[in-house]
Amino acid sequence: MSIIETMIDIPADHEKNVCGQFDEYIKKIERTLHVTMVARDGAIKIIGPEEMIRKAKSVFGNLLELSRRGNVITQQNVDYALSLSFSEKDHEILDIDNDIICRTVNGRPVKPKTLGQKEYVDSIRKKMIVFGIGPAGTGKTYLAMAMAIQAFKDGEVGRIILTRPAIEAGEKLGFLPGDLQSKIDPYLRPLYDALYQIMGAETYLHNSEKGLIEVAPLAYMRGRTLDNAYIILDEAQNTTPAQMKMFLTRIGFGSKVVITGDQTQKDLPGTSASGLDTAIKVLKKVEDIGFCYLTSSDVVRHPLVQKIVQAYDDYEARENRETRRQDHRTDRRKSTRGRY
Repeated sequence: MSIIETMIDIPADHEKNVCGQFDEYIKKIERTLHVTMVARDGAIKIIGPEEMIRKAKSVFGNLLELSRRGNVITQQNVDYALSLSFSEKDHEILDIDNDIICRTVNGRPVKPKTLGQKEYVDSIRKKMIVFGIGPAGTGKTYLAMAMAIQAFKDGEVGRIILTRPAIEAGEKLGFLPGDLQSKIDPYLRPLYDALYQIMGAETYLHNSEKGLIEVAPLAYMRGRTLDNAYIILDEAQNTTPAQMKMFLTRIGFGSKVVITGDQTQKDLPGTSASGLDTAIKVLKKVEDIGFCYLTSSDVVRHPLVQKIVQAYDDYEARENRETRRQDHRTDRRKSTRGRY
């Protein structure tokens, strides 16, 4: 394979953003695409095989366009641009960036950052009920909150209802001090955090006092009919099948529902069945219910989180294969004994 070289112009005002501190993004691209890159005087020389140079130019072109649109380039942007370059979908990173859901109280745009997140957001727009299923850090709850808040601002719904089961994450916390609200607030803190960031604390408190935004444990949903509301059920893997059925039968006219959960992080006691797992089996063929499965490639937290999620996925896959092999050997032994 012949080695060639080419030059890419990088405007000076975007060079640091696109190349990264101490050229860390350049080094990442070099390692991934097996090319040599030299940045000098507002230009980058790329040396390597023709196919890898084409991919490097595409990655840099996308990062530069993201920078021109006002984005701060992160490690996640670089990693995702590189992964798309191998799947011949590199142009789609710019289409994703165009989809601004809303802006935070500080003016930062909230938008999907991966193809999986874009599919998730589009499904929420089209379907009445959407299940967002995937590992930690894939933006399941945050994007759903952003969609709910924007729908509320646009007058599409009259109120927002956020709920999650109040269950400890493998710990026994004992008796918490304070009134009922202070006892359940720790379980709902992630929802408050997202509300404050997108809507602002004052706006949230104002709408909360008027009853237009409600954050409550799942048990409070029993016996209610939720009309004209945007309803988000978070941590759905910790519901029981009865709780999930109770929640789904609360939905009234003019409402939209998003249910988020991570099937690998259940905190239910013992061998209790998960309401999320049961709902996926029961409702998978029901029209107007969407199921979006996000993966480790959709993680948008620190890059190390993506590696952790992938490592756990690989470990669990190996454990499942070993379990199946052991079961197969046991069955063969039983079958052999039965012949004699």
